[in-house]
Amino acid sequence: MKHTFEQKVYFSDTDAYGVVWHGAYLRWMEMGRVDYCKSVGYSLTELEARNILLHVSSINIKYKSSAKLEETVVIETEVTEFRGLSATFTQTIRSKETGAIHTVAEVIIVAVNSEGKLYRKIPEPLASIFNSEVKPVLLT
Repeated sequence: MKHTFEQKVYFSDTDAYGVVWHGAYLRWMEMGRVDYCKSVGYSLTELEARNILLHVSSINIKYKSSAKLEETVVIETEVTEFRGLSATFTQTIRSKETGAIHTVAEVIIVAVNSEGKLYRKIPEPLASIFNSEVKPVLLT
């Protein structure tokens, strides 16, 4: 399942060069991952009540073009890999008007408890949800 939402670029999202500041893309990606979890039935507060906190362990982002003031961007988020201990979200931010891709990122998350101790496997129910979202790779 791909979660998608739109975000207008505001003046506060831009830098001194008049383009979107690189950190704004990260904030929009965080919003996408939070909304993704909510769309599959678990808000971050519900997960926290189950003693499951999702931490980013790695981000690999490629900046391809700059979004500009008052542009509307589309943020797409999907789980593309699940390895038990971690899940990989692939996130794309593109222009709604032109379709141009601004960024593509792979974000790896892990689960920890409220004391910061890493779970060796992402707990249920997230493990089942992430596993069901990943498309199997067919070997030929």
